[in-house]
Amino acid sequence: MTDQKEMEESQHHVVSPMIYLGVFITLLIFTGLTVAASFVEMGVFNPIVALAIGCIKAVIVVLFFMHVKYSSKLTKLTVFAGIFTFLVLIGMTLADYFSRAWGRW
Repeated sequence: MTDQKEMEESQHHVVSPMIYLGVFITLLIFTGLTVAASFVEMGVFNPIVALAIGCIKAVIVVLFFMHVKYSSKLTKLTVFAGIFTFLVLIGMTLADYFSRAWGRW
């Protein structure tokens, strides 16, 4: 029973070429959105929009090209832990950056 379960877990998920085509078209659309957003003057929101589009494209790449969508829960947890650690480090850096100017305004 254990051998059968291990064998099922070790098999790779086969992704159809239509999924890859859909991901390719989606990434092209978001690249076009990035270019279009660069020509629109949004003031302080320009980098926010560009980073949001970039994060969406990164999530798509991680899910499909790195096969995280079809991986085990342990792999998904590892990816989430890496992203969480990155966000904590960015948050601590921004907290330090914003707190340095408190006495100067």
